[in-house]
Amino acid sequence: MENLVKAGIFGVCIGDALGVPVEFRSREQLKRSPVTTMRAFGTHRQPVGTWSDDSSLTLCLTEELTKGYDLEKIGQSFVKWVKYGHWTAHGRLFDIGGTTRHSIARLIKGESARFSGNIFEEDNGNGSLMRTLPLAFYLKDEENIEKLYQTVKEVSSITHGHFRSVFACFIYVIFAIELIKGKNKKEAYLHTQKTTLEFAEIQGFNPKEIQLFERILKNDISKYDEDIISSSGYVLSSLEASLWCFLNSESYSEAVLKAVNLGEDTDTTGAITGGIAGIYYGFENIPEDWISLIARKKILKISVLN
Repeated sequence: MENLVKAGIFGVCIGDALGVPVEFRSREQLKRSPVTTMRAFGTHRQPVGTWSDDSSLTLCLTEELTKGYDLEKIGQSFVKWVKYGHWTAHGRLFDIGGTTRHSIARLIKGESARFSGNIFEEDNGNGSLMRTLPLAFYLKDEENIEKLYQTVKEVSSITHGHFRSVFACFIYVIFAIELIKGKNKKEAYLHTQKTTLEFAEIQGFNPKEIQLFERILKNDISKYDEDIISSSGYVLSSLEASLWCFLNSESYSEAVLKAVNLGEDTDTTGAITGGIAGIYYGFENIPEDWISLIARKKILKISVLN
């Protein structure tokens, strides 16, 4: 399990760092000049191997879950990230989404983490999906799916409380758990579809919301053409793009490079894809030259295993 945790968390950080220099670049630009390895500077003028908010919040969650589940402490870890640069690559925050910013501002003012998140339809960016992978390790042995869903909902809702964001995180966590348990891609995907659709029906979730996930849950997202796979910051697009990249690749490096070269929200698509690809292919199959360039790699190796 230690290797899987390390592979998943490093998978997030490296996918993120590959995408940071080209965030907001179009797919057409990246077809002309594709990312093939780690780059420096670019969009955010950061050194090579720099991760962004995606990894920082993933690491905050990872650290807190190693101590047990305490929603308020997870929220306060996010506050430390904003105020003091906790779990940033170089000691300072350089990127934060609007919904995440507003929600953490409520935490800073003393609001409970149970009520801090934005809840409106327009608040469905990918800011909770990008940091949710650690819950898969924490919840892998949870047999009560209602409790599993509730935990995912609580953690997502620290910043993103709308059902669509929560359900996207739920799908991703279920899929990651299936990979952790050793299922192959197809088995994990089919089981995720069955589990999440059955749960949605039992719970009586809004059919209009569930219908939005049709390409993932009722069809096969991997069969769609790249041209209709969006890589924007919308949570549903990020989930579709990440699953599409992972299911259509044969290695960690192919998956994350495919994700980053879709363009737009490159760091987040890279991070979300990188988490599941890391679990599936293992730490030893993440390119060593990328690991050697990642920021704070020594403390990462120590922290994610303790």
